[in-house]
Amino acid sequence: MDFNNINEIRKAGFTGFKKMSELFNDSSSVPKIKGVYLVLNPNFNEPEYLEIGTGGHFKGKNPNVSLGELKLNWVDNSLVLYIGKAGSKAGRATLNSRLKQYFGFGQGKKIGHWGGRLIWQLRNSTDLIVCWKSLPNDDPRAFESQLIKNFMIKFSKRPFSNLIN
Repeated sequence: MDFNNINEIRKAGFTGFKKMSELFNDSSSVPKIKGVYLVLNPNFNEPEYLEIGTGGHFKGKNPNVSLGELKLNWVDNSLVLYIGKAGSKAGRATLNSRLKQYFGFGQGKKIGHWGGRLIWQLRNSTDLIVCWKSLPNDDPRAFESQLIKNFMIKFSKRPFSNLIN
């Protein structure tokens, strides 16, 4: 899959392609099934970082990182900023429930969605695009892992907001 071409991402089975701000207000279009999702920077905008982002402080942990760390994690010329998953072979999480958690965390709620938190230190985070791929018969963890590996082959690093624990 070409990570920098929305048409290719669509051909790979991703749907949705909605602004985060739209999904904050109405996430009913997000399927209630397991799968993977991408957060996209549709115009390849240069980042404007926030020292203090909008992410929630779950269990008292500060979700913010230094501006230097944000700059180190940025991937130039990449449409994809984050690759996430929802569910597992035995888990009951769905794209809808997981993305609701993610958006709640980004709105400052004390929710345990630590992954992808660097997104909330971008000034334009609500303008970013989210798309998803339902995986009713596959393991989202394995699919997410393969997407990250493929991304790393192209860009020599993980997507901006896919941190290593």
